[in-house]
Amino acid sequence: MLVWSRSGRALTFALVAVLFALVYGLPIGVIALASVSGQWNGVMPSQLTFVHYANALRGDSFEQLRVSLYTGIIASGVALVSGTWAALALRTRRPLTKRTLDAVFFIPSAVPSVSVGLGLLVAFSRPPVLLNGTTLIVLIAHFVLISAFTYGNVSAGLARLPADFEQVAESLGARPLYRLRRVTLPLVTPYLIAAFSLSFALSMGELGATVMVYPPGWVTMPVGIFALSDRGAIFDAAALTMVLASSTLIVLLGLSRIPTKASAR
Repeated sequence: MLVWSRSGRALTFALVAVLFALVYGLPIGVIALASVSGQWNGVMPSQLTFVHYANALRGDSFEQLRVSLYTGIIASGVALVSGTWAALALRTRRPLTKRTLDAVFFIPSAVPSVSVGLGLLVAFSRPPVLLNGTTLIVLIAHFVLISAFTYGNVSAGLARLPADFEQVAESLGARPLYRLRRVTLPLVTPYLIAAFSLSFALSMGELGATVMVYPPGWVTMPVGIFALSDRGAIFDAAALTMVLASSTLIVLLGLSRIPTKASAR
């Protein structure tokens, strides 16, 4: 650390804890309080109730949770396959070619999500490819926005993978597909899980592009939260936000518990 004295480290940690509490803890605490509030006319809420959570776990709100989970899993799965494929394909390319294609892959992450949604809406609103008003256009929007992060995570894992393992397998007569299936992919599994987790979390919270392209029958939770807050139903929106955060956290914790050969070593 750059701070060597014990008192200096303690002061630094205390300052970081205060900043963390203000930047992250306070907003989350306010949302949590609002989600159980019946009224909030003073400094603290009154008439605490769980009716907002009951509303969030039934009817349209529960359907939005299901849609968000399906969208996140499908889009993240496709992004993981394509990102892994691209990272493996570009692994042996020349540095200039790889850097150029890296920039191409990361362009969607540099473009505002609203622009991505508008671009898809304009591109697929008329024949021969008419996707406006379908579920597929939502999945494509999420895939476009998260694929760069999946590719980046897998590329980082492959860059840190020692070449000795694959060279030994090749010297023993292992064919490319066997090396990929039994050597390369098992060793980068932690990065694959991290890539899927990040993509899933980003998809679960995506709003900008989704609100531009979603059809009436495929409403994700962020869109539902936005609609509730726009109508002034802040307490219901807060409860739905807590459900969204909790469900995302549960999935991420489950993914983090997946055992891997690389972690065992």
